[in-house]
Parts: sequence; structure tokens; C-alpha cells
Amino acid sequence: MIYNHILSFRTCILWFRSSCMMAARICQLLVIIFIQISITTAQNNDREVLRAFKNDWQNTPPSWDGSDPCDGSWDGIRCTNSRVTAITLSSMKLVGGLSGDIGQLTELQILDLSYNTGLTGSLTSQIGNLKKLTNLLLVGCGFTGPIPDSIGTLERLRYLSLNSNGFTGPIPASLGNLQNLYWFDLSDNKLTGNLPVSNGSNPGLDMLTNAKHFHFGDNQLSGNIPSGLFNSNMTLIHLLFENNELTGPIPSTLGLVTSLQVVRLDRNGLTGNVPSNINNLINVTEMFLSNNRLTGLVPNLTGMNALNYLDLSNNTFGPSVVPSWFTTLRALTTLKMQSTNLGGELPAEFFSIPQLQNVDLSNNRINGTLSIGSNPSTQLQLVDLRTNQIASFTQRRQYSIDLILVDNPLCMESGVTDKYCSLPTTTNTSYSTPPNNCVSPSCSSGLVSSPNCRCAFPYMGSFFFKAPSFSSLGNSTIYISLQNQLMDFFRKANFPVDSVALNNPSRNLDDYLVINLEVFPSPGPSFNRTGIVGLGFALSNQTFKPTRDFNTYVFMSSNYDNFLPEISGTESNKSKSSNTGIIIGSAVGGCVVVVLLVVIGMYAFSRRKQPQRTSQQPQQPFANWDQTSKSTGDVPQLKGARAFTFEELKKYTNNFSEINNIGAGGYGMVYRGSLPNGQLIAIKRARQGSTQGGLEFKTEIELLSRVHHKNVVGLIGFCFDQGEQMLIYEYVVNGTLKDSLSGKSGIRLDWARRLKIALGAARGLQYLHDLADPPIIHRDVKTNNILLDDRLVAKVADFGLSKPMSGANITHITTQVKGTMVSDSFLSVCCS
Repeated sequence: MIYNHILSFRTCILWFRSSCMMAARICQLLVIIFIQISITTAQNNDREVLRAFKNDWQNTPPSWDGSDPCDGSWDGIRCTNSRVTAITLSSMKLVGGLSGDIGQLTELQILDLSYNTGLTGSLTSQIGNLKKLTNLLLVGCGFTGPIPDSIGTLERLRYLSLNSNGFTGPIPASLGNLQNLYWFDLSDNKLTGNLPVSNGSNPGLDMLTNAKHFHFGDNQLSGNIPSGLFNSNMTLIHLLFENNELTGPIPSTLGLVTSLQVVRLDRNGLTGNVPSNINNLINVTEMFLSNNRLTGLVPNLTGMNALNYLDLSNNTFGPSVVPSWFTTLRALTTLKMQSTNLGGELPAEFFSIPQLQNVDLSNNRINGTLSIGSNPSTQLQLVDLRTNQIASFTQRRQYSIDLILVDNPLCMESGVTDKYCSLPTTTNTSYSTPPNNCVSPSCSSGLVSSPNCRCAFPYMGSFFFKAPSFSSLGNSTIYISLQNQLMDFFRKANFPVDSVALNNPSRNLDDYLVINLEVFPSPGPSFNRTGIVGLGFALSNQTFKPTRDFNTYVFMSSNYDNFLPEISGTESNKSKSSNTGIIIGSAVGGCVVVVLLVVIGMYAFSRRKQPQRTSQQPQQPFANWDQTSKSTGDVPQLKGARAFTFEELKKYTNNFSEINNIGAGGYGMVYRGSLPNGQLIAIKRARQGSTQGGLEFKTEIELLSRVHHKNVVGLIGFCFDQGEQMLIYEYVVNGTLKDSLSGKSGIRLDWARRLKIALGAARGLQYLHDLADPPIIHRDVKTNNILLDDRLVAKVADFGLSKPMSGANITHITTQVKGTMVSDSFLSVCCS
């Protein structure tokens, strides 16, 4: 008898052990299935997004056919583990817009759509979902509207180039959160407003201490340049604010950024004295302060020995004599100071600066005797001293320079016929790359002869060098150097390039050096799309870096229309691709069905086994709650939520401004805010007359703070201050399910996404109904109350504010609003 009991006990143990092992294996299998489905769903999402772009855009590459976008055949698409990591489609003549679907490519690191002028419309805020993005390049497109605040959440971003579009509105302060930013170019748009700086609660451009380039020229920015914009921790090398509407003085804090190499503040409305510490910028090679209303004396630039190009022209300086630093800045190539109220006599040794090329001191008060000396710079080409007070000229020898002394006293004497008393004849200094020891052939229509005398269709565009170190346009040596730099770069990058040609250098009205570029293909007469995409990215991403003679540039490409013919895949390949798609689709569909059955079974089992909740006596209520009370018995017992003051929330919402107002409901207004760490929040502010009592509100937030589930909107905190009652939730970036179903958000919901959202919402509701303590009955489930995060994970919202059910014991709570379980709009859109 005892033996039988022992045997039965051992049998039970073995059965229990085998059951546990089987349960563990089942759980492991379920985890693997869920992981595989998550990966497959993400991969399918990426493919669907690219196919949506193919349908939305005109002129997509012919390789964008029915094959898998990640099989390597789609031009401009790069994938890793079947997830899209790069889209580079510059110069493709694309036409269309950039829909909210782009936000689903959550592994995307590079987005380059530059030089597609047919890409228009506003830039979707969903771009803020691309948390792994490092390069956002939209140079020379046709985008308009405001720059989305959400770009400020892309913490990995290093290159942000939105230049040469039609963007309007202010520079978002949120961009100050981009701590890894290196290249920041917003030039040539229609941006307005002030330059944002941080103020303790909001970020600003002064926080971008790792940025090397601020290119904001050719906009309509206004207001003062804030003194707080600059600090000694910054590592800027290029500061380009030219051609805006900036006013007020140049802040002295600019002198703290000693890493600067190029400063352009010209063509604004700046006033006041140039800061006395400007000569702290000893690394500056080019400085443009012209065409402002600067006053005081001409600045002291002693010690700025790296300076090549200086332009202080057309300001309202007080009377000054020729400064001593004229002869000590031995790196000068160009000095422009026309109309600066400069007087005195020019020292002859000034003209012997070794690299001096151009001098323009016209329309001043320079007087006395002019002497260029016996050993002027061999590179000197132009000295313009017209409209001064020079009485005589000592000519030591014949000079091969253009010297202009028109409208000086020495040229007003009768009988003077010296050539320098008349304007020189304009000479043609145009440059074009010559043939390389060969005879250029006669090419048929559309083809161009390359420097290697081959007829081909070149990739063409123009360089705009914004701060070159030289001013002479006739020096062919400098252009040959640039050609060699380009060819060395293309060879090292293995681009299919035969040769490059540079043509027609000129200065435009912005004082940029413009050089036309032709890149010739190898070995055939045309580039394929892969070659053009590579060239476009190298130039839009500033991968090609010329020497400091040329400095920073913008490249603007022309459309390329002569691609090599595409080689179509064989029928067997297409069939194989199609069969592969069917197999994958069947496998995924089968997995989804299995998981659904498992989930339903687990849910039914949990409902069957769930013990009845027993009523518990409520805890003693907190008496006379005061948010500032130090007594633990008087403050809410919160789990993961914190108290905010009214003043804090005013800062986070710009004083509850209309811009931050994102909606209204039965409870009150809803505002978007930003915490000091950059986290976005949604603030529900109770309207006057609808507030609860303090004890009831405290009970409410205690209950809501216990709700923690990935499919339920989480409570971050609350405010019970100055008569205000507010709840602070996480901000869910993709808005409501209704917005996506109606097309308002720009996000397309295929059946796989809809199924995922439905499952997520169901899990959230199950948690509220069965696992929350006490249970929460929603009673207003509709598409407006289901939010979607950056990965389209559904989050149930608006399950509070709520009241305990009547009775002494709180067994569950229910929302006050009683609505439909599923809205008609969901049924009509979802099932159509």
C-alpha cells in the first residue's frame, strides 16, 4: 500500500516535471513565433511603404518593379536584414510629395531626395519617427510650409540639409536637441522670425555645441542676433547668416567661438560698433560684414593673421585713418572697404603682401601721394581707388595691374591722359577645361566632348562656393587644382567617371563664386541610375571636400535624362520572386492565424481560471490634501507619476499658447508640451467649472498611476495647483486611429497594420478590464480614443477621468462618457 502511494507520488512528480518542460517549450516556441512575426511585419511594412512611394511618385526608376525592394535590384534603396536603411534618389526628376508613410521606415539612416524639384508640398511630421536617421538631405527640392518640430527628436542626426526649398515660418527651437548635428543648412528658403536660443525650459541653437556649420543665409530671418547664441563650448567653423533681415549689434559673445574660420553677416541691417574682441577669432580666413549699418571706428583686426578675404564695405563707420593692420595681415588676398569713411595715406608696403590680388577702397577719403612700391605682389590684379582724394601718384615702374584712380584730384587736372584716370576695358577672364592633348571630336546632338575627347552625356550642375579665399577669376591654376581634387575623389570612391570639366567661373549677386561642372561617364556614353545617385549623394552630402581655397559650397544639379537602358530581369527570376512572395505570404499568414488562436485560447483560459475579486475595505481617505504638504499621509501614493507645478507647465507649453493647443474634449483643452529633456507630453487641462474635489482628484490620479501597459497611454504626472487640475500623459506622435483611417495623417493602413492595431487595442482593453486594480471599464471605445505611436503600436486613451461606482466598496471604475464600442467611421473605412 505504501509502495503504491510512493509510486503514485513519483508518477505525479514525473508528470509535473514533463508538464513544466512542455509548458516551457511551448512558451519558447511562442516567443520565437512572436519575434519572427514582429520582424516579418516590420519587413513587410518597409516593402509596402516603398511600393506606396512608387505609386505616389512619377518618374521612379524602372528597376522599381514587382520584385522585392530589398533584393538589391531597386535603384537608390539599401537594406540590412530586409529593413530599409538608406534611400538615395537625388537627380531622379521625381514628382509628388513625401507622405506620412516615411515614418514607418524606422531603421532608415540616410534619406537623400536632393535635386528633385518636382517633390513639393509640406514636409510630414512623421519624419520625426525616423529615430536612427543620420543624414536628411532634401537640397534643391520644392518643399514648402514649416519645418516640422518633430525633426528635433532625431537625436542621431549629423547632416541636416534643407536648403534651396520654399520652407516658411521660424526655425524650430526643438532643433537645438540635435546634439550630434555636424552640418546644419537651412539657406535659400523663406524662413522668418528670430534665431531661437535656450531659456531653461526650451532648447535653442546655442545647445548645438558639436555643430560645425550654421548655414542660414538667403532667408528672411529678423530680430537681433542673441548674445546667448554663442558660447566658448561651441566648435563652429562656418557661420553664414548673409542676406537676411537681422538687426541690432553684433554680440560680443561671437568672439568666444575661436574655432570659427568663415563669418558671413553681410547684407543685413546690423548696427552699432563691431565688438572689440572680434580679433580673438584668429582662425578666421574669410569675414564678410558688408552692407550693414555698422558704426564706430573701423574694427581693429590686429592678430587675425589667417585672414584671406575681408569685406567691410558699405557701412556707416565714423572717420578713420588707414589702420596699421593693413600691413600686418600677410595672408590677405582680397580687401574690400569701399564706402567706409576711411582716410589717410596708403603705405607702399601694403601692396607687397605676397598673395594680394584685389583691393577695393573706392569712395573713401584716402589722400596724399599714392605709391605702390617697387615690389608689389606678383598676384596683384586690381587696385580700385576711384572717388578718393589722392593728389599724386609715384610710379616706380610699369605695373601689369588694373589701377583705377578716376574721380581723384590728380585725374582732374587738364591734359591728364594716364590710363589709370579712365576705367579699364573689361577683359574676358572666362575659363573652360581644355582637351587633354587630343582633338575634340564633332559630337552629335546632345552629346558633349569630354576633356579626353570622347562624346558622352555628362552629369551637369553648378558649384556655389560661398567663401573662397581668392577673388581673381583669371587664375587657371586654381581651377586645375579643383579638377584634380574632383578626379582623385571620384577614383577613390570607384565612381564610373572618365573626366571632369569646369566652365565659366563668375561671381553672382550674393558674392558667391559660381563654377559650372560637367562629369563625364566611363566607359560608355551615359551613366546608369546607380552612378547618378552616387554622384548626387557625394555632392549633396558634402562627401567631396575641396581644399580651403574654395571652402564651403552648395552644389545644384541639373536633371539627367540620358540614362543607360535598364536590363530587365528574366521571366524565371520574376517567377521565382513571385513564388518567393507567395511562400513568405503564406508562412506569415499561417503564423498570424496560429498566434491568434493561441492568444484567444490563453484569454479564454485566463477568464475561466480568474478568481472572483473580493471586495476590500477601502483605505482611509487622505484628509485635507495639500500638494505642498510634507506629510506622507496627505499626498497621493503614486507609481511612476510625478507632480508638476502650474508654472512648470506654463513654460512647457509656451504659456498654454494656441500653437500648443492640439484639441479639446469633454474634460477640457489638450495641449502639447516639451519637458526639458526633450520628451513630448500631452496635457489635459480641466475647464473651469468641471474640476473635481481635491480628494476625488487625488483618488483618480492614484488609480491612473497604477496603469502600466504598452497598449495603454501612460500617465506621466498631474498638476493640482493654483486652482488647476491637469493630467499629463505621454504624447503619442501618430495621432488617432481615426486620422489614419480617414487619410488625414497620411499613413496608409494595409490589412497587416490594421490587424496589428486591432490586437494591440484588444490587449489594452483586456488589461484595463481584467488586470488593472481596480478594473477600469472604458465604455467609450472608438477610433478617436485609440492612438498610434511611432511604430503604429495601438494605445487606448481617454479611460479617465472616471469615478468609482456607487457603494461603499470600490470594485471597479467606469469612464463617465458612455459611447459606442466601435465607431461607424471605423466600420465604413476598415471594411470597405
